[in-house]
Amino acid sequence: MKRAVFFLTMLTLLSALAGCTFLKVYLKEEIQPFEERTLSGAGKDKILLVDISGMITGQDRGPALGDKKEPGLLARVREELDRARMDGRIKAVILRINSPGGGVTASDTLYHELKKFKRDTGSKVVAHVMDMGTSGAYYAALAADRIMAQPTSVTGSIGVIMLRLDATGLMQKVGIQALEIASGERKGMGSPFRPLSPEERKIFQGVIDSLYGRFITLLSEERKMPLDAVKRLADGRVYTSQEAKAAGLIDGIGYLDDAVEQAKKLANLERARVVTYARPGEYKANLYSMNLINIDLGVTAEPGTRFMYLWWP
Repeated sequence: MKRAVFFLTMLTLLSALAGCTFLKVYLKEEIQPFEERTLSGAGKDKILLVDISGMITGQDRGPALGDKKEPGLLARVREELDRARMDGRIKAVILRINSPGGGVTASDTLYHELKKFKRDTGSKVVAHVMDMGTSGAYYAALAADRIMAQPTSVTGSIGVIMLRLDATGLMQKVGIQALEIASGERKGMGSPFRPLSPEERKIFQGVIDSLYGRFITLLSEERKMPLDAVKRLADGRVYTSQEAKAAGLIDGIGYLDDAVEQAKKLANLERARVVTYARPGEYKANLYSMNLINIDLGVTAEPGTRFMYLWWP
């Protein structure tokens, strides 16, 4: 080991003295660009399969232990869509959704990116829910031209939740007090170190009502449903595929193969290859191949108050 370090040091020094050689040393493994993989089908036209998996957040993803990080969900999807924009043979996109939702802003941004991609390219988008596509994941799916779900999927949970830790009981047990010095009486509202006052609870409820109103208005517009009907559905409950179809929240029930056929129909394609983007070393061999999901609680694992489009029972 010492010899290797000595050799690397001498090589760097000699290169610097020579003035004509550059040595680039990586202390961490670099994230490699995407490669296109064909999953099924044939032909020159393509349908891109994009994963919306896990918590919807803009944060980088990584294992619970170690420092290796990968681009977060938003960054990855944007990277995939940017690559797809440069490929005129991509005629449709399938969103394979398996997510309970996530942050309000992250979910809204994901919806925005999908709508923008559709405007820029004219491509059709089909959302397909696997195990679950609830709350913020359903919010993002509203950007699609069709929403489908597996026969055993769960969707819905339309609404907003505020996640806040209350550590006051624990602090009293261990004899710790938190000293708060602020510029205004509401500056520290939401702190886990003191209970919410009735006035603070009212303020937070107003924020939640506003974010909820955005969700149901968007749902009403995209699904072409009366707002009153949406409000009756949007009390936070989850729905089976059959219930969601009957309520008008989704368009069809089936499997990924059915989503592929729906995408081909929308894009007027008789035949097409289903492709996906993967990093070198990622295993993706067919429609159901998914990467190993790291333990990632996203923003819910951080201290502070969070507004979430999330189903978190």
